[in-house]
Amino acid sequence: MRSLNIAATGMMAQQTNVEVISNNIANMNTSGFKRARAEFTDLIYQNERRQGAPSVDAGNIVPAGVQIGLGVKASAVRRVNIQGNLAPTGNSFDLALEGRGYFVIAQPDGEDIYTRAGAFQKSPEGMLVTADGYDLQPGINIPENATDVVINQSGEVLATIDGEPEPLNLGQLLIATFVNEAGLEAIGDSMFRETAASGPPTIGIAGEPGFGTLRQKYLESSNVNIVQEITDLISAQRAYEMNSKVVETADQMSSTVTQMR
Repeated sequence: MRSLNIAATGMMAQQTNVEVISNNIANMNTSGFKRARAEFTDLIYQNERRQGAPSVDAGNIVPAGVQIGLGVKASAVRRVNIQGNLAPTGNSFDLALEGRGYFVIAQPDGEDIYTRAGAFQKSPEGMLVTADGYDLQPGINIPENATDVVINQSGEVLATIDGEPEPLNLGQLLIATFVNEAGLEAIGDSMFRETAASGPPTIGIAGEPGFGTLRQKYLESSNVNIVQEITDLISAQRAYEMNSKVVETADQMSSTVTQMR
């Protein structure tokens, strides 16, 4: 019976849905995290009677055929790139992006990766780095005798030095945007890699047209809405239960056929 396989595809699809929702809930406190949603499409159809074909008896065109769908499949898991709330931290090296853009991070192998998580620190050499020690681009070196560091909304890094009347400009942070942010490949640690689907990065300065602005001493919170996630979880659970009920019903029908005398 086709209904057994059809219901099985529905159960597998809802299992994927629950896995996506559980990952969202697990990352509800992850800085810069963007919630994801599972998207589904129907599978192929079997034609019992093709629409548009001539009828056998009179030669008339069949207006509506008989097509039996064979279930559902997951077509994509798409990130929802909505701005998260900005949470104050008081840390001078915490940065939040308000609007479009990603921080550019250099890996040891020279490849650039991208992130919205702006919890940066000073390395032993005074460089601004991620928690894993990867350099924020372009490299910014904080002098040992700096008493205060200010990063304005456009990404200029200014340090107050003892004995100097004017702040010292240490450099200009750059941010990257992509034509298709959903096409970025998530590689863990809140990092993303460019792909053919995302297109190449456009590098610019915060505050320019098409780029967001920077907020020092803030971090962008996850955009997970826990109420929405719980609602989606309940919906996925009910859909899974209904598909399992179809499996049970199809099994009972099959049992009835085998018991006929």
